[in-house]
Amino acid sequence: MSFDTTRHDSYPDALIESILKSVKSIALIGFSSNQARPSYFVTKYLIERGYTLYPINPGLKGQEFFGAKVYGALNEIEAPIDMVEIFRNSDAAGPLTDEALALTPLPKVIWMQLGVRNDDAAARAEEKGVTVIMNRCPKIEYGRFSGEIGWNGVNTGLLSSKRPLLGAKSWQKRTI
Repeated sequence: MSFDTTRHDSYPDALIESILKSVKSIALIGFSSNQARPSYFVTKYLIERGYTLYPINPGLKGQEFFGAKVYGALNEIEAPIDMVEIFRNSDAAGPLTDEALALTPLPKVIWMQLGVRNDDAAARAEEKGVTVIMNRCPKIEYGRFSGEIGWNGVNTGLLSSKRPLLGAKSWQKRTI
């Protein structure tokens, strides 16, 4: 069976949005405690949006961030995982995808962060019925669908006369 790599060049909005609406638990491989690292603020953002996050970093194992315990490896998580998000380089994505495919039950989605693409790993996952998204960020996609990304001055192509509302403690969060 041949694998069409071009279908991972872009994804229908409906697919991305359905993933973000259906996924509840996310294992984020490559979490960093450094506040300047994208994996730090993506973890914080997704937890604030109601997702259950399982940060993974062997060097931070047992520590807690944003109320979430950090694990040393994917197979240490005892709960079912809906999505495995890979915050590592494209070469590392292959073995990490294989680790995800060894889980029982299988995750529904393997998501590779911006700049991360491994077509061989994607083919192995899709052969087992797992949806694969590559070279995308769930935080950015969530913000795009919720409208929050426009609050940061990003041109979404949507025009609105409505201003963001202030919440009781901070800026109001939108959901998709």
